[in-house]
Amino acid sequence: MSKRFMTMDGNNATAHVAYAFTEVAAIYPITPSSTMAELVDAWASQGRKNLFGSVVKVVEMQSEAGAAGAVHGALQGGTLASTFTASQGLLLMIPNIYKWVGELIPGVIHVSARSLATRALSIFGDHQDIYAIRQTGAPMISSHSVQEAMDLAGVAHLTAIKASVPVVHFFDGFRTSHEIQKVEVIDTEKMKEWIDKDGLENFRAKALNPHTNPVTRGGAENDDVYFQGREAQNLHYANVLPVVEDYFAQVSELTGRHYAPFVYYGAEDATRVIVAMGSVTETAREVVDELNARGEKVGLVKVHLYRPFSTDHLLKVLPKTVTHVAVMDRTKEMGAHEPLFLDVHQSLVNQNNIKLIIGGRYGLSSKDTQPKDVKAVYDHLFSENPFDGFTISINDDVTFKSLKVDEDFEVKMDYTSCLFYGLGSDGTVSANKNSIKIIGDHTDLYSQAYFAYDSKKAGGVTRSFLRFGPSPIHSTYYVNNADFISCSLDSFLVRYDMIKNLKKGGTFLLNTGFKKEDIEAQLPNRVKKQLAQKKAKFFIIDATKIAEEIGMGRRTNTILQSSFFALNETILPYANALDYMKEMAKKSYQKKGDEVVELNWKAIDEGKNGLVQIEVKPEWADLTVARTRRTTGDEYFDTHVDVINALDGYDMPVSAFTKHGLLDGSFRNNVAFSEHRAIATQVPQWHEENCIQCGICSFVCPHSTIRTFLLNEQEIQNAPMEFATLQAVGKGVEELRYRVMVSPDNCVGCALCVTECPGKGGKKALTMEDVHDRLHEAPLADYIYKNTTYKSEYMPTDTIKGSQFLMPYFEVSGACAGCGETPYYRLVSQLFGRDMMIANATGCTSIYCGSAPSTPFVTDKDGEGIAWGNSLFEDNAEYGYGMKVAQEFKANRIVEILTEINATAEGDVKAAIDAYLAVKGNRNEERKVVKELLKALESCSHPRVGEVVEMKRDLVSNSVWIVGGDGWAYDIGYGGLDHVIANNLNVNIMVLDTEVYSNTGGQSSKSSQAASIAKFAAGGKPTAKKDLGQIAMAYGHVYVASISMGANRMHTIKALKEAEAYDGPSVILAYSPCIEHGIKGGLANHQVQQKKAVESGYWTLYRYNPLNTEKPLTIDSKEPDFSKFREFVMNETRFNQLPFVNADQAEFLLQKSEEDAKKRYTRLVKLAA
Repeated sequence: MSKRFMTMDGNNATAHVAYAFTEVAAIYPITPSSTMAELVDAWASQGRKNLFGSVVKVVEMQSEAGAAGAVHGALQGGTLASTFTASQGLLLMIPNIYKWVGELIPGVIHVSARSLATRALSIFGDHQDIYAIRQTGAPMISSHSVQEAMDLAGVAHLTAIKASVPVVHFFDGFRTSHEIQKVEVIDTEKMKEWIDKDGLENFRAKALNPHTNPVTRGGAENDDVYFQGREAQNLHYANVLPVVEDYFAQVSELTGRHYAPFVYYGAEDATRVIVAMGSVTETAREVVDELNARGEKVGLVKVHLYRPFSTDHLLKVLPKTVTHVAVMDRTKEMGAHEPLFLDVHQSLVNQNNIKLIIGGRYGLSSKDTQPKDVKAVYDHLFSENPFDGFTISINDDVTFKSLKVDEDFEVKMDYTSCLFYGLGSDGTVSANKNSIKIIGDHTDLYSQAYFAYDSKKAGGVTRSFLRFGPSPIHSTYYVNNADFISCSLDSFLVRYDMIKNLKKGGTFLLNTGFKKEDIEAQLPNRVKKQLAQKKAKFFIIDATKIAEEIGMGRRTNTILQSSFFALNETILPYANALDYMKEMAKKSYQKKGDEVVELNWKAIDEGKNGLVQIEVKPEWADLTVARTRRTTGDEYFDTHVDVINALDGYDMPVSAFTKHGLLDGSFRNNVAFSEHRAIATQVPQWHEENCIQCGICSFVCPHSTIRTFLLNEQEIQNAPMEFATLQAVGKGVEELRYRVMVSPDNCVGCALCVTECPGKGGKKALTMEDVHDRLHEAPLADYIYKNTTYKSEYMPTDTIKGSQFLMPYFEVSGACAGCGETPYYRLVSQLFGRDMMIANATGCTSIYCGSAPSTPFVTDKDGEGIAWGNSLFEDNAEYGYGMKVAQEFKANRIVEILTEINATAEGDVKAAIDAYLAVKGNRNEERKVVKELLKALESCSHPRVGEVVEMKRDLVSNSVWIVGGDGWAYDIGYGGLDHVIANNLNVNIMVLDTEVYSNTGGQSSKSSQAASIAKFAAGGKPTAKKDLGQIAMAYGHVYVASISMGANRMHTIKALKEAEAYDGPSVILAYSPCIEHGIKGGLANHQVQQKKAVESGYWTLYRYNPLNTEKPLTIDSKEPDFSKFREFVMNETRFNQLPFVNADQAEFLLQKSEEDAKKRYTRLVKLAA
């Protein structure tokens, strides 16, 4: 039978096989495993059949613990069940895995192995999570590549059925889960023949069933018999190894690729061997080939069956000539050796020929491991001091455990490599995924793609690493000697040293607005010098202008994709590439409508026409290059933040993280503004003659990069340049001038302020202009933002205009351009920022608030500012609750001590204590009297005065906020949230409700509306949105508000201030449009959409204040016009594509969504009556 090849990533490969063996899939999203669950859900919605002739039943649960519980129940109910997870999600499943192991049931977990949150969260790959479950007893199978994930996923299911045990199949998160490879698709029908029918029937027969198997299972045992019961399963689990070995052999025979519990690769007479598992073995394989070709004798042992760990099988594959062994672990265990080393050492320590066994660490959080790093391990084995506990790929200048590398070492490869620098959300990654699939599926070349991202939600830098060639590709590391490099934003040339990665004679493509005749003057000398030294070919294209003219905004991806194929016709004839690109564009964008597809087709057609070749002058090689990285004089920023932002964090030494308070994972405030990322192509320009001084532009800005100021004459005179102002309007501001100030190199160009600007006489006070024409005002923005005073005393801060003269304690976050969440976050920071202590749930908010190296939070000149912390996803409410408990404890202790002192105090001491106790809990009043209190206590001789002085940092109360998205509040964290509001502590809970799991890619949550399309709801969500507000109201003592900024901005301010002032738990539900909604016109229209949501009845504004005992609930929006409901939802792709993806149920679901909204409103009206 002929082999079938397809281009896919590791998640897709695994899901393809897992679907075939699964009857019930219980799922919950977590990066980087979510794609597997999304694919299973999508295939099920399309009616795809598994090997048993049925469509998989997919159930989305509220957490990974819930998913594990559902799998447990499904298995006990007699259906083959699977789940997909990673990282903290896998840890939440541990209690259930123990149950599965003990109950001998064939559940399967596919894991995209990922880092755990320790001093910091990381979404990237290593083995910390899978090592954390090694003690459960579940068999564990490791795949090392995309092809192996395809081949071995089925072994996990087959073993589970035949051996009657749960099995964990894992592979490296991102490096394998998201790496795209051209792979052979395994024939699952062939695997069907391998299913052990007796094992399957035994499983079905043993399922709980009141009619055929009425037994009691999962009971309790005491100290007399529990031990024996555990030991009784030894023989059962001893049978796992031969079962796995047999299936490895069958897959080997089917595919021609060798699989076994341990697989040896290398010289038959090797003396030095590395033992490892995961994608690093692919790189190690290249190193083994290169070293052996040079006459060395080295080898590699690949671990495929980690549990049970078989010493016999390890010894069977290890050459007798081996004397030195290094074990590479992709984890860090404080206070002990790493797990794989312990297993290997135990197996080999008594072998006579083995002289040395050492272990080391590599690749935490997807840290890139190059061939030279692996060679360093082989070199280390024969070094004079082959110490244990080594590290590679880093510079450990603290404990000196890192190995030195041979910088000249290279492995010979026959592929072409490419590197693409893109702007987050500009579509570069999507285009490159399509490109590699075109190459893989329409040529005889093997192909590989991998993608790297920075920590910004959107607007950060992305890197796409593409390889293609005539042989299978094993290079699981970054491209650093590229034949072709493309850059989608010219400002990146200043920030990133990308040409260093270009091969001599390579091609460089730059998207820029500069003309051919101007480009030489605009290029940094460093870039020109590098291009000349490398004798590079250099092309430019104004893809941004082309995109704007076509109507695609800033999305240049398909234009640059077309340019890539135009410049590389040796891969594929350009005419053919055009057809394939258009085919892929339709597949990628058809869910967004025919109009979007046609726009991308036009863009593809223009990709070649816009190319301009620039002469690389030989004399450029002699140019002088000055220091390329600017300095600020702030050591922390210059040596830490700026280095990481320049993508040079890979080279930072370990000692860098022992300074600046970084050891425990803390970030310093006052960083984001100074980054000056300059990622916008257009930014707003203020036209003062059309301005009515309303402050709306600042009020709606998601990034706080447009602000309104009242300036005095001295501040204007001290400015670095002359600038336009207006006479300030309002009482008491006659001596002040008014200015709307844009920070052009911090603005992300979302245009929301322009959309919302009311202007004057039909003319806008703001228009979008080319960023290059506005950057000259950057120093002025720096001065006004940071060196003038925020004069909030002149206007009421409970108004739109007045609130915007308050200093924001949240600025320039890494959120998406036009984000619907961050305007709320910024506004809250203006109202309460200097007193805020925030517990923030993992999700979008945690990423744009706390991703290294920067934070958007501000500390003011008095040293006050937002104190922010992130624990986990599921426990955020409890985390914030604990913060408040701590504050209450300290406050009560202060009161207790001061009351005791006051009993004998006199004069100034007594007066100061009385004054403080009288205002305790009122932060603004506490501030006024704290200094006098401390001064008075200096003259007090009471023995407990010292205790008060020690607690002086807590004399001013805090405002505790618990913030997160709907995935946290409605789903995984709901139990904790419910517990917190059931108590009566004074905490403020703000739920930024996007109605999807935004951070993990747009999966459905309990907040999602019926009929909305989302991942995990590919055919439209069948059930209603959970009404969290009405649930919270049921307690009676909880303040609850539902707000939508674009619908009523004054209501938003009023609700936030009431909630914070309420002495008890408060819940604010903030409607937050998201990029996942697919709003027509983009997020520049998100405030318009918020207004329409309320007008149509999709969302209702209300406040429930328990202090208003007679009528606590007030509906603050007008009676909705439900005739506008359909028009509203059809303005978003999450609804308007439903007739195309689920034609049979679309009308029913859309009608249901409207009826659900009517029911919610009717219930509110009854409660408010």
